[in-house]
Amino acid sequence: MNQLTRIGVYLSRLHHSLGFGIQSPTDYAFVRYVINEHWQYYAYQQLDKQGDNWLRRKLGRLYFRLANWRQPSVMQRDEYEEYWSAGCRKTKLVDETGHIELARLPLSGNYRELMPNIYNKVDSRSVLVIEGICRDWDFWHEVERDVRTGVTFDLYYCGIVFFDKKRHKMNYKVNF
Repeated sequence: MNQLTRIGVYLSRLHHSLGFGIQSPTDYAFVRYVINEHWQYYAYQQLDKQGDNWLRRKLGRLYFRLANWRQPSVMQRDEYEEYWSAGCRKTKLVDETGHIELARLPLSGNYRELMPNIYNKVDSRSVLVIEGICRDWDFWHEVERDVRTGVTFDLYYCGIVFFDKKRHKMNYKVNF
């Protein structure tokens, strides 16, 4: 993605900055202190590798903050496992899990076939990050509208899905 496209995405979402328009105190705090937290965390310097592009670094730092916030006990291994485990040192990384506390689904390969299996492994405390939603907006909007999902956050580069059905279903667009 070139610099001009990044600026265009940022400007088009400018009025969705810093939690503006979010009425739920829980969702507002999540946007302010997890998604858009700008403080330097203790592990950023050791996790950021030379040669990483800006998007991998940006998403990795988000995943670090998500793991720090959610504190999952078990997660499935993936290419960002160093960020997940730095965010929560007690997280056990496994090849396959029967229950999802916090997971990442990249939109590559057979992601549409994986979604029904994911829905069977979630509960009201589960959080799913769908990476690359800008590559398939139709899929992302299907997830937003699905009756099994609750609050969703569209960050353009990824989407965050909560499955808590006790909360009012909302779809937020956030400038990330």
